[in-house]
Formats: sequence, structure tokens, C-alpha cells
Amino acid sequence: MDRRQVLAYRIAEHGLHRSAKDVADLAVVRAGLQDSMRDTALLALAARLDARVSFEDDERLVLAWTLRGAPHYHLRTDLPEALRALIPLDDADALARMLWQRKEVAATGLAASEVVFTAAAALREIVTAPMTKGAVSTAVTRRVPPAFARWCRGCNATHIHEQLMRVAAPLGGVRLVTGASPATLAPLEGRGRLRKTPDPAAATAVIERYLRLNGPASPGEAAEFAGTARAVVDRTWPADLVSVQVEGKTRYLPADRLPALESPPEPDVVRLLPPLDPFIQARDKALLVPDPLRRKEVWKMLGNPGVLLADGDIAGTWRTKAGGTKLTVTLTAFDPLRPAVREQAEAEAARVAEARGFEKHTVTWVD
Repeated sequence: MDRRQVLAYRIAEHGLHRSAKDVADLAVVRAGLQDSMRDTALLALAARLDARVSFEDDERLVLAWTLRGAPHYHLRTDLPEALRALIPLDDADALARMLWQRKEVAATGLAASEVVFTAAAALREIVTAPMTKGAVSTAVTRRVPPAFARWCRGCNATHIHEQLMRVAAPLGGVRLVTGASPATLAPLEGRGRLRKTPDPAAATAVIERYLRLNGPASPGEAAEFAGTARAVVDRTWPADLVSVQVEGKTRYLPADRLPALESPPEPDVVRLLPPLDPFIQARDKALLVPDPLRRKEVWKMLGNPGVLLADGDIAGTWRTKAGGTKLTVTLTAFDPLRPAVREQAEAEAARVAEARGFEKHTVTWVD
């Protein structure tokens, strides 16, 4: 398979043909829809649905720190399995999930699983009603061993390690309150007891959903998406997969998706995808954007732009700037675009402005 065929398959799997009628029909929502930046989840849905979605009003959706400790929307019916998948299989898995704070957790001298479950128990005891994140952090820091915390220059305070709090919160039955500012935590309804027994089947389901959406993919890419180590994913690797050669590399896909990969629909869509959209969350960045200079434009250290999807490829980037009731959308094309594509991109810019609640908008092109 060449990259164009793989991208055509992913465009369809991600629902970017806008054939779904409801948020619950989207595979990207069933897998967990990240919402780490302003309006990321809202604009991801605007790119996939004609119907408008209100996260505050749709009781089917729950926001929680899940994959990689990032905030994700899940269908309430899917959340129990998603939470079981977060229970560390062992200490190595627990430590891997600490990501950039692995050294700090390792320095506690305790088994990483013990650290996670101690923090989860404290969060469970403290969060019995909605509380701001700051108030929760202060209260939890007082209850956990001093080694679980660090001095934070930005906050001018000592508080529990950020990633530890994010990993432990869902295990302790704690969710995020949609639309709250500042960030607010609340107990999950009917959260039951604190579960410590791993669920390998649930962990496998996370990997399979990634391979369905962003396959064919490698075990290493799936591990990075799940926020754990490659060795952990090797133990929870799905069984019913086929190997596919993509640009000369062996990659894997659920066997029942092979016909869809072999004959994907024509990717004749133009979409504006927000930063951290599920489509650009695929870990094979070189496949998505082969040119290294263009990759640097799409994935920056800070302040990623959105991407312009056109003719089955990532064709440029876009940014917005708000001013009163008007939103300015600036589009940058990597190569000259056909007039019809530019027209469709401008229509998508109007959709972005409407989704964000702006009465007016303007479009500026940088060629």
C-alpha cells in the first residue's frame, strides 16, 4: 500500500466524509476524543458532523483524564471499559504512564503501581463534590507522601506531580466538569469501589481502536498513542490482525478492515482540522507529512496550527485570531490549490467561525 491509499482509508474511518448523523456514530468518539486545546473537540466534530453538538447539554458524553493523562470525551456507555484500560498491568506499565515525570515517580523509592493507587485513593476520598483543580491538588498534596509532590515555580507552591494526578484521577473515580473554568473535578456517578485488578482485554481494545482508526500501524506507534511502553503493548497486542506493507514497512491492521483499506472511498473532501484532531494524532508523522520542513510547520514545540485537508492529503495549515465578534482565519497552503479547493476551504472556515459562536469572520490566504 502507498501512503495515499492509507490516508484515503483513514479519512473514511475518521468520519471525514461527514456521513455520520450523530456523535455516537463516530469512531473517533468511541475511541476517546481529546480536548486539550481551546475548542479542539468542538472543531473536530464540526469537521465530521452537520449537526451541532453541545458538550454541556449532551449527557451521553463524559470528560475525563484518560489516554496519556489528557482530557478526552467518551460516551458514558464506553467509559467503564476506557477506565479499566487505564489500570496498570504492572509496575513497568504504571511507570511508563508517567511519561515526562517518570524520573520523579521513580525517585519516590516506591513501586510505581503503589504510587498511582495511593494517589487514586486520596483523590477518591477528597473529590466527593465538584472542586476546582487547584483546591483538589492542594488537598491531595497534604494527604500523600512528600515524595509524590514537587515545588512548582509557576504556581509558587508545592503540589502533587501533575501527570500522577492525571493518571490517578480516573482510577479514583474522578472526572472533569465540562465547560468549567477554572478546571473543575467531580466524582463519577456510580463510581463503585477503587479497582486495582488489571484488565488486559480492555487494554487490548484501546490498541485495536487505534489500529482501526490510524492503521496500518506499528506496535510502537500504538504504544505511544496509549501512553505506555512498547513491551506493554506487546503483551496486549490484538490477535486478529493482518500485516500490510506500507511504503516498504510492515504495519498491522484488524483483519476485518482489510477490504476497506484495499478499496477506500475517494478522499474528495476539504476539511479544516483543529490542532490535536484525531486524524493528526496518528503517530506516523512522516507518513502523514513526508516533507520534514512541512512537518515542522504542522507539529511545533508550542502552538500547533490546525491542518487543511484537501485532495486526500494534508495540504496546508490554518490559524485563527479573535477580535470582538469577528474571527479571522488565516490559511497557508503548502502548494497552489485549485480554485474549487480554496472555495471549499473558505466554506469550512465559515463553519469554524459558526461553531465557535462568532457572528462574523474573514479569511486570509498566505501562499
